[in-house]
Amino acid sequence: MRRTTALASLQKLAAAAVCIAAACAPQQREVVLATTTSTRDAGLLDSLLPAFEQQSGYKVKVVSVGTGQAIEMARRGDAEVVLVHAPELERALVDSGFFVRRRLVMHDEFLFVGPANDPARIGEGGGHDAVAALGAIAKARAPFVSRGDRSGTQLLELKLWRLLGQTPPPPAPGGWYIEAGQGMAATLQMADQKRAYTITDEPTFLVWKPKLQLERLVAGDSLLLNIYHVMEVPHAGPGPRALADFFVSPEAQRAIGEFGVSRFGRPLFVPDALSDTTVRPTVRPSDRP
Repeated sequence: MRRTTALASLQKLAAAAVCIAAACAPQQREVVLATTTSTRDAGLLDSLLPAFEQQSGYKVKVVSVGTGQAIEMARRGDAEVVLVHAPELERALVDSGFFVRRRLVMHDEFLFVGPANDPARIGEGGGHDAVAALGAIAKARAPFVSRGDRSGTQLLELKLWRLLGQTPPPPAPGGWYIEAGQGMAATLQMADQKRAYTITDEPTFLVWKPKLQLERLVAGDSLLLNIYHVMEVPHAGPGPRALADFFVSPEAQRAIGEFGVSRFGRPLFVPDALSDTTVRPTVRPSDRP
């Protein structure tokens, strides 16, 4: 009886020790960042985030999806910070209170790319008109691969369709209009295989170009400017705030401006935060420190 009682007491003490150890163990400090596939496919985040993690002690979990999916993740509580490129949608969501502290980070450019023989002739005359390019592709019924994933790239495409006064045709087996439903790198590979046109961000295209036979055909239109902002969910806490602040810090902006220079002779992204005079942080009274 005494041995049984002693054993029971020891078991209780052991259980208590485990509970105390679990309570006292430091919790892993993790921040979930939802962002576009372009920042992943170009390699930018692999270059930036180790410095933040080392300095802050936070571990960043990156989920790379289309901008629409990234925003939806944050809205349902599965991400705390978003780095995305759909300005019109972002402004509406900040005005509605779904996100705070929307700040300009960087920009690059969208491109129309396609086969070298350019069957729709979108590159003729210098190739600077994005709406005309899409119209020429549609008129020629030349193969075109859309992201089809609610990404910032697809939102741009849909804007071009609206400006053209048309709607994209429904994808159909054997049809010229194809939806990839995948990220930018996978969409480029599909367009390459099908000898089709697509719209891409320039950094991802440059990184993947050695493996593709696609050519840059239309660029330089102001409609093709590709702007990235960082935003936080309300009351996200110190970790997400620190990560968002990092993206617009002098250190990160300098690293963004240097990314790609050694390989391509110029930066893949243009840092904008330190010269931002148009987009100001949106901070509601309840969000102030």
